[in-house]
Amino acid sequence: SAQRPAPVPASEPTVQPAFDRELAALQAVDVQAERGAVLGRAAVLLALAVWGLRLAAYDIATGEIGGSFMHGILLVIHEAGHVFFRILGEFMGIAGGSLFQVLLPLGIGVAFLVKQDDRYGAAVCVWWAGVSLMDLAPYVYDALNPQLILLTGQTGEDGPHDWIYLFDVLGGRKHAHGWGRFFHVIGIVTMLGALAWGALGLLRRWQAAAGERGTTS
Repeated sequence: SAQRPAPVPASEPTVQPAFDRELAALQAVDVQAERGAVLGRAAVLLALAVWGLRLAAYDIATGEIGGSFMHGILLVIHEAGHVFFRILGEFMGIAGGSLFQVLLPLGIGVAFLVKQDDRYGAAVCVWWAGVSLMDLAPYVYDALNPQLILLTGQTGEDGPHDWIYLFDVLGGRKHAHGWGRFFHVIGIVTMLGALAWGALGLLRRWQAAAGERGTTS
């Protein structure tokens, strides 16, 4: 008698296509979230650029930056620097205000870079250090012919003035105006360099997210 054909085993349903679709959907969500984060950080960077350029436009001869919100923040840090560095002697106690005002943001920036590999956070801190230098510029400039009203309610001619003391110790007080302008320019260059660094990092993140989107589409 004729043999019956062997039954063909039923193929097992596969879940691989469904899994691939789910994975692609999750990856697309991640890419969108990444691009949203980049846009948010870019908006912050733009705001810092506008703010920084406004601060840079202040006249260092009249100390206009002293009326800004940023100066209020930096003043607290400056005064804290006097306290922290006082243990190192009179010179460092007086210089410590200006030093700490610049070193604090740089130190935080290094922590962002080394501990978290966060270049954006580090760039914002370098921007902060640049603004700190611009904030110091009028104080340095003022040492030659003191006009700024200090926390004592007096000018540096009538009361303590960090940079009169520092120039008297180190020499060069007659060049205070030049040093003040130098601090201002270096502050602007530092600020712009930080913004460029931050923008470049964001551009690379955007391009990487675009590449991920291309592989998932």
